Amino acid sequence: MAMSEMFTQIGSVAAGIMFFWAMFQQYFPHQFRPHIEKYSQKLVSFVYPYIQITFQEYSAERWRRSEAYVAIEDYLSSNSSSRAKRLKADIIKDSQSIALSMDDHEEVTDEFQGVKLWWASSKSTPKTQIFSFYPAADEKRYYRLTFHKRYRDLIVGTYLNHVIKEGKAIAVRNRQRKLYTNNPSQNWYGYKRSVWSHVPFEHPATFETLAMESKKKEEIVTDLTIFRTRKEYYSKIGKAWKRGYLLHGPPGTGKSSMIAAMANLLNYDIYDVELTSVKDNTELRKLLIETTSKSIIVIEDIDCSLDLTAQRKKKKEKEEEEESKDNSLLMKGKEKESKESKVTLSGLLNFIDGLWSACGEERLIVFTTNHVEKLDPALIRRGRMDKHIELSYCCFEAFKVLAKNYLDIDSHNLFPSIERLLGETNMTPADVAENLMPKSITDDPETACLEDLIQAIETAKEEARVKAEKEAKEKEEEEERLQTEKEAKEKEEGAGEVKEKEKTEEKVKENGVVPAVKENGVVS
Repeated sequence: MAMSEMFTQIGSVAAGIMFFWAMFQQYFPHQFRPHIEKYSQKLVSFVYPYIQITFQEYSAERWRRSEAYVAIEDYLSSNSSSRAKRLKADIIKDSQSIALSMDDHEEVTDEFQGVKLWWASSKSTPKTQIFSFYPAADEKRYYRLTFHKRYRDLIVGTYLNHVIKEGKAIAVRNRQRKLYTNNPSQNWYGYKRSVWSHVPFEHPATFETLAMESKKKEEIVTDLTIFRTRKEYYSKIGKAWKRGYLLHGPPGTGKSSMIAAMANLLNYDIYDVELTSVKDNTELRKLLIETTSKSIIVIEDIDCSLDLTAQRKKKKEKEEEEESKDNSLLMKGKEKESKESKVTLSGLLNFIDGLWSACGEERLIVFTTNHVEKLDPALIRRGRMDKHIELSYCCFEAFKVLAKNYLDIDSHNLFPSIERLLGETNMTPADVAENLMPKSITDDPETACLEDLIQAIETAKEEARVKAEKEAKEKEEEEERLQTEKEAKEKEEGAGEVKEKEKTEEKVKENGVVPAVKENGVVS
């Protein structure tokens, strides 16, 4: 009986508290509530000896995730799987293992130098009712750390630094490198907003498999390795910790493979920027802000992505002149202009080395082009594109790398013939590699592939000879045509002079007067 009376009293107290709280929320003036909460928290602090620190997922601007939140998330993932009861799972490095992390509204304990702490994962939703198909868009997640106030200096000074450092180290060990591409700007807002889309980066290219001279490869690897360890140096000289690379050469010479090898060497992510889908300079800046450190920002075929030379202005003026002739063409031109990218050369230069380029660190900016002579000199000068790397046609040393990769051979009796032919013919590494790939099952695939390669090089050599002869013939014909036109013009001018002389002699005979001769020999 006593037990039932106790439960009755507890229920009555709880009901009274709920009634009082409902009346407080409904009728108490809003302007007095902050004061009540302020003094009530002070009152509670006298009897509640614990301190709480909250780490929000996003900053106030919500432009990017908090680095502290991400580091804490990685740190807790290493010990929450053994203590938490509700977990979230995700695939990590190489898609071969699973990482567990705390689910929302879950709490785990941690211990540091004999001090016990509590980490809680929570999320908050807007108090106002929002009718939306995607209510999760406005949820705000955060971690809350609780500890006794007597350990304040230890936790704030030492423990939190330990958590951030360990979290970043865990992220490096477990991170799955990614290949990003920019989304159209209409996908940057609303539910599931995302500036970049990504897939796991699994390209197998390395500098060992690149078909190029060993000396050039060693030079590039050394340059990249030095860059990765120069954080203090860049800070000392007052420059952002970034470096620009310009890769230029004919198609099929391995520019994309070079970028993949750089990423694999440095363990960086890749952001592949599609400039034609960027509307203006502001969007380009937004893309830069959303990139992470330890990454390579790539713009491939930059000479084809946008017209960033002085020809753009001439082209625009010509289009406006043509559109002004016809009102219907003018309307179509305006619609087309609204869809075209308005990224300017100035905006791209600021993207590379302006003030906004320092919003991250340890990044490479790589441009590729097939026609380096078409690019504006201001875009590729030293300081923006710090290192220019020319990727040319396949030489014999590059061929030996490909032979090792595709056929697993270091020497063959056909190598001297191939060396001679490659010295006489321009063939890209991509074309050489295609001929080295076995296409049938034979007893001697190495010899068969090398013979196919020799035949392909001889064919390319013959085609180049025919093309050169054709161009020489066309050039000779053009020179003959110009010479004929010149001779005809000189003949015409000579005939005119003779005719003028005859007219002068007839005039003399008729008038009997000898005309005066000027210094230049012209008869007056």
